[in-house]
Amino acid sequence: MAFSGATKRSLGTLLYKRLLNSSCTYAHSRCGGGLANVSRRFSSEGSSSSNQMNLIKQLRERTSAPIKDVKAALMESNWDIEAAQRELRKRGKVLASKKAARTAAEGLLALAQSENRAALIELNCETDFVARNDIFQHLALSLAKQALLVEGVSQPGAGAFHVGPENLEGLKLNLEHPKISGVTTVQNAITEVAAMMGENVRLRRGFVMSTSSNGVLSTYLHTSPQPGLGRIAGILSLEVEDGNPQLDALQRVGSELAMHVVATKPLFLTKDLVSSDALESEREILKSQAETTGKSQMAIDKMVEGRLRKYFEDVVLMEQKFVMNDTINVKTLLDNLSKEVGSLVKIGSFFRMEVGDGIQRLEESSASEPVAQAV
Repeated sequence: MAFSGATKRSLGTLLYKRLLNSSCTYAHSRCGGGLANVSRRFSSEGSSSSNQMNLIKQLRERTSAPIKDVKAALMESNWDIEAAQRELRKRGKVLASKKAARTAAEGLLALAQSENRAALIELNCETDFVARNDIFQHLALSLAKQALLVEGVSQPGAGAFHVGPENLEGLKLNLEHPKISGVTTVQNAITEVAAMMGENVRLRRGFVMSTSSNGVLSTYLHTSPQPGLGRIAGILSLEVEDGNPQLDALQRVGSELAMHVVATKPLFLTKDLVSSDALESEREILKSQAETTGKSQMAIDKMVEGRLRKYFEDVVLMEQKFVMNDTINVKTLLDNLSKEVGSLVKIGSFFRMEVGDGIQRLEESSASEPVAQAV
């Protein structure tokens, strides 16, 4: 069949339009499907990312571990939060053991008290930032409560006795904190908190003091972030001869004396209890100072004795000026209290403790930690 040129052009135009429409329809269906797939993929990825952020947040709240460590543990555990938490605890205990050699001179003192008994422990860490953490503070208070239950083998009854880590580390501890709970040993609890905090945490020392039924225990905590915690502590017992103590008066003066102990740092209860070594050392120092004046030996001896009296006023509790009324000393204060209650009142024992006290000296000379006390 023959077609004219005009007919060929019209047929060509018609065929071209049909092919063009068909191609566009096919392309539209392909493009539309592709856009839908891309949309679904981005939606899925957005949902996955949101879930992952939620898991990171949950695990961070559970463990208080750094976000970087939390994310790494989740990725290694294929985003299984329980497996990641176990991995963090394992990793943390390893890191805690490596940090155990680092100096921990910050921390808190924790106090637990019953009617006739008080326990004070020192829990150390590396920075005051960790000392302000509620998990660290919860552990410190729990350790003090545990120390309150320890009985003194060497000094039963009234008095004070030392409670070291060796007395506590193997004991069971029931922790009731949202981020660290359950029954475990004292040592395991310390290790777990060290892993969570990322610092060396250690139980350094503790003391327990008790008094008779005729006495009262008074305590004072300085720089206290919450009840039962502080950086400096003074504990003191007042004993009454008869069996009918006036508790209000004893507690009032006892509280003032516990504060006095914190402020003045006494080392001995009476002059008789000053050790001969301490006395001779101080006498030699004072004598050397007096000899530089070039005065006679008689004058030097008088200077030494006068300065020794000042030394006793500095370090002996009964000889110290009372911080709340410096016109009297502690001995006169107790005499006045005895008249008020109608019976002889005396200080049974006292001690003062401060966070980090002596740690540097301990590391340099391996000497025992200092604590002002009289038993």
